[in-house]
Amino acid sequence: MVARAHPLDSHAVPPLATADDGVPIAFEEHGTGVPLLLIAGQATGMHGWGPFARALAAESSVAGSLGAGVAASLRAAPSSTARVIVFDHRGIGDSGAGDPTRYSTWLFADDALAVLDAAGVSAAHVLGHSMGGRVAQWLAAEHPTRVRRLVLIGTTATDRAGGPDERRDPAAIADLLSGDRERMVPLFFDAGWAEANPEAVAGFFDRVASRPALRGHFAASRDHDAREVLGRIRAETLVIHGRGDALTPVAHARLLAAAIPRARLLEFDARHGLHLDTPAVREAVHAFLATP
Repeated sequence: MVARAHPLDSHAVPPLATADDGVPIAFEEHGTGVPLLLIAGQATGMHGWGPFARALAAESSVAGSLGAGVAASLRAAPSSTARVIVFDHRGIGDSGAGDPTRYSTWLFADDALAVLDAAGVSAAHVLGHSMGGRVAQWLAAEHPTRVRRLVLIGTTATDRAGGPDERRDPAAIADLLSGDRERMVPLFFDAGWAEANPEAVAGFFDRVASRPALRGHFAASRDHDAREVLGRIRAETLVIHGRGDALTPVAHARLLAAAIPRARLLEFDARHGLHLDTPAVREAVHAFLATP
């Protein structure tokens, strides 16, 4: 099935991919150019990408706030557009749920592959944020011909306890699991940006999901461990992370960049939602993907 284009913030009925186990996976696409699959984080819907996805689907310059050093390191290219593909994970939004006790990042990667198939895309750039980055690791390692370039933002190869620099802050996890938006927003966004962009914040946190699905997402993300396959990732990879990320310490990004053969690392003074509140992140992604 070939997808029809829908505005990224519309409420039109999206096209559906079909997962291997028959679960329908809702997706949308916007823009033209090289396909770019965005894989959202834990229990986050496709509309949570908001202005980040819209900017990548539109023409934009990479010269702005990157700075000469970063731009040169990424060989910043002229402006271009992408065919941005977003989707709801199973159990979220317009997608079916299936059995939440079976959820895993491996299963979610198969769902992402089904979306590419349904959209008629043989190979795409792939960008994953948080749990979406964990899903993207499986996709790139197990299906290397389907991934052109890989971007991993605010993610880990595993959440299992390692050294002290890798351990997650229990207080931050408690805030995340509280469901209290006032406690969650500071984990993700700069306070000034969040106050100035209420629609983007609402779009990021708003979702339709059952309690079993939410528990399944949490378990899938918690149990992820792709350390043994990172060396099989062939795609050129950009790892992006915020030094102020309380949910995912930056040490994880450094481990990813060291383990993936063709990876480079960019660190920003930002939190877990840096793809939304830090313009230089979008510009770095655009430069990386636009490079010939």
